[in-house]
Amino acid sequence: MLSVSNLSVQFGKRVLFDEVNVSFTEGNCYGVIGANGAGKSTFLKILSGQIDPTSGHVHLEPGKRMSILEQDHNAYDDSTVLETVVKGNRPLFKIKQEIDALYADYTDENADRIGELQVQFEEMDGWNADSDAAAMLSNLGISEELHYTRMGDMDSKLKVRVLLAQALFGSPDVLIMDEPTNDLDYDTINWLEHFLADYENTVIVVSHDRHFLDSVCTHIGDIDFGKMNLYSGNYTFWYESSQLAARQRAQQNKKAEEKAKELQEFIMRFSANVAKSKQATSRKKMLSKLKIEDIKPSSRRYPAIIFEREREAGDQILNISGLSASAEDGEPLFSNVDINLSKGDKVAVISRDSRATTALYEIINGNRKADKGNFQWGITTSQSYLPAENSNFFDQNINLVDWLRQYAKTEEEREEVYIRGFLGKMLFSGEEALKKCTVLSGGEKVRCMLSRMMMLRANVLMLDEPTNHLDLESITAFNNSLKNFKGTVLFTTHDHEFAQTVADRVIELTPKGNIDRHLTFDEYMSDKTIKELRNKMYAVPA
Repeated sequence: MLSVSNLSVQFGKRVLFDEVNVSFTEGNCYGVIGANGAGKSTFLKILSGQIDPTSGHVHLEPGKRMSILEQDHNAYDDSTVLETVVKGNRPLFKIKQEIDALYADYTDENADRIGELQVQFEEMDGWNADSDAAAMLSNLGISEELHYTRMGDMDSKLKVRVLLAQALFGSPDVLIMDEPTNDLDYDTINWLEHFLADYENTVIVVSHDRHFLDSVCTHIGDIDFGKMNLYSGNYTFWYESSQLAARQRAQQNKKAEEKAKELQEFIMRFSANVAKSKQATSRKKMLSKLKIEDIKPSSRRYPAIIFEREREAGDQILNISGLSASAEDGEPLFSNVDINLSKGDKVAVISRDSRATTALYEIINGNRKADKGNFQWGITTSQSYLPAENSNFFDQNINLVDWLRQYAKTEEEREEVYIRGFLGKMLFSGEEALKKCTVLSGGEKVRCMLSRMMMLRANVLMLDEPTNHLDLESITAFNNSLKNFKGTVLFTTHDHEFAQTVADRVIELTPKGNIDRHLTFDEYMSDKTIKELRNKMYAVPA
């Protein structure tokens, strides 16, 4: 279907890819992973022809159509929503345009050409294009009254869904998507997971959402050491097998036959637990053919995220009574919210409007005033907050050692060796710790904020979209640290795996109050009674 031969990419002296050879076949979904800067997005751009490689070439089987999830959200601002989706099938849309142009200037000479085009149009199921596009938009939460709205007038988050519908439209033979779950809510991501799990053509996707990769991927393409290696199975299988291989490599004296037996038993266990019934049989076959030597340890570096508490909190953590907040235009974000947190609660705070969750964190951290209501922290609590927007923390042109020193409480904590210890845990070692904080990437800023949180040793953590900008390695380490944390956690995330494995309670903020349940995230989202209640709480009066 799609193959890459002898592909190399070099920027100056830096070699990003070196003689990569890989093939992507029909019916499989390939999750492309790699550390930040490994070249994941660059690889997708090369596949789609947006960037030329230094050497080598990409070959798409003749007659096959490739579709790409558009990253420029303003590219179709002059088109209607429905027209934007149909443009996803470029050959079809081109024929439609030519037919319309010929009819606009109709002559007897045009009649034969119109007839030829209409035959092609019918073979491509063109007469159903608008209805098919409308159905896809509705599945993605774009209501019918918006289908003829100009894209330039659409809300930015709804634009993302329209562009996703465009990429999916017409069942392309090869579908390429870079971070497709960004800015999508849980319900839409769930729809996309089911759509791709049943998709019969080729999908190549870059994502930092582990649950998404586990739900849709039949293979993982790991970019490491300038190469790409393909592995059968989803992300969890790749991660656990690579960790097992790394442990075995560290145990140099372990006999080869013992290593082989351990790996084989691992493969068999995983084969028995493959998710997605439609794909389970084919995945088991692939895993059964997997050779032990195919599993290799990764060069990935995982940060050491360890949250410790200066002291244990008492039973009373936080009491919120009658709290309400509105957006700048007066639209209610949440109202009459009542919450009582207890020691050890790990709460996923969710809302269909991300402004609501951010407003709650800002209010209880004293950075914003509520419209009404009040809150009170327990006297034994100490809080640490990771905001979704952190740029104001990095406006001084100082190095990372001096930056973290600002948050030290004692003379011992101000010592450089002490500060470097926290930075080193977040992979800022040696000269990296002397980087200026004004030149950090988004992921580096979040890792600095985590160093700060670890040093504060609070017993209550508040996290607003903590996985934003982080790579899979940091997300995995962060996720594990919160599962082990003995204190209280309030967090909001679009990472399904993060929410499911950390939260033991879900609180949802709505314009008509809050829903509060002691359930796991999956239990909450799948409960039919709660789903009906949620729809009522968000319903706008006629």
